[in-house]
Amino acid sequence: MAEQLTMDDQDRFLAEAIERDEPKLRSFIRRRVLDTADAEDVLQDVFYELIQAYRMMKPAEQVTAWLYRVARNRIIDLFRRRKTTSLNAPASADIDAPSLEDLLPSADAGPEAMYARELLFDAVDVALEELPARQREVFIAHEFEGRSFKDLSEETGVSVNTLLSQKRYAVLHLRKRLQQMKDEFDGK
Repeated sequence: MAEQLTMDDQDRFLAEAIERDEPKLRSFIRRRVLDTADAEDVLQDVFYELIQAYRMMKPAEQVTAWLYRVARNRIIDLFRRRKTTSLNAPASADIDAPSLEDLLPSADAGPEAMYARELLFDAVDVALEELPARQREVFIAHEFEGRSFKDLSEETGVSVNTLLSQKRYAVLHLRKRLQQMKDEFDGK
């Protein structure tokens, strides 16, 4: 924004941006963060950052794009905090199998690595959609929502061993898809 905005102009602009973008942004976040409270926290963090940016006279030119970029970063931060060792543990007896974290470029390696991580998260979204519904539900409930297999078993009536098996197949599928994507980036 080339001209200086008055406080009333800023307030009006922020209110319009929030009203315009909030429904689609909430949907975007909810597709990636299944826990409603966490999704609302991410949404509030995104809007808080928007307000802070405008209050510090750092308005974004493309507000909607900026909001989605901040939302994706907050989701990544949430997943990073929630990351469990089960996702990184080898899913088979093959100890040399790469973990999912090994397949992701470091977030600290600059903008290209961050872009690659975003592409990989998009690939995970696609790969999750490819899974049978039960495998996807078990994987998301355990990995992203932090629910125990015992609780899932009690809730669904499915044995813990069956749930473990469903998650194992989901992890194997996700690893395969991420490895394919990594190979494409590496030019293999």
